Order: sequence, then structure tokens, then C-alpha cells
Amino acid sequence: MPGPLAMLLRRTACLSLLISVALATTAHAVTVGREQDIGDLKLGQRVQVDDGTCPAGQVKEVRGAKMTDKGVSRTSACVPRYGPKSK
Repeated sequence: MPGPLAMLLRRTACLSLLISVALATTAHAVTVGREQDIGDLKLGQRVQVDDGTCPAGQVKEVRGAKMTDKGVSRTSACVPRYGPKSK
């Protein structure tokens, strides 16, 4: 039978794995072709919009910036494009 220290280490390892998987899945930004394709934006959510409005090598990033009476307000900025280049 494993000791209490081994069980504590096993639980800690499982919890840290669960947290890292959750953070990795939420950090991925979604890319859409038009800003109108974005549905309800959550606070802190980032969506990349590839609509050609930013200079070469950049893409527009729309963020859920602040809670208002009408919902989440959006901000947008051109950010460097990461990942494989599409032709």
C-alpha cells in the first residue's frame, strides 16, 4: 500500500496535468474570415480575423475587453501572424 506522501504526490501531479491541459485549450485563438462571423464574445476571449485590413504578415485580433451594461465591449488591433502561412 502506498504511503501518504506518494498519494499526495500522485494527486498533485494529476491536478497540475489537468490545469495545464485546461490552460492549453483555452489559449488557442480562433480565426474567422469576417468580423461579422464572431458570435458572442466572452470577456478575455481573443479571435483572429483574417479580412485583409491589416498589413502583410499581420492579422486583426478582436478581444473581449470590458464588461458594460450591454455586454462585452470589443477592441481590435493588428498583431503578428503566427503559424503556417496560407497562400
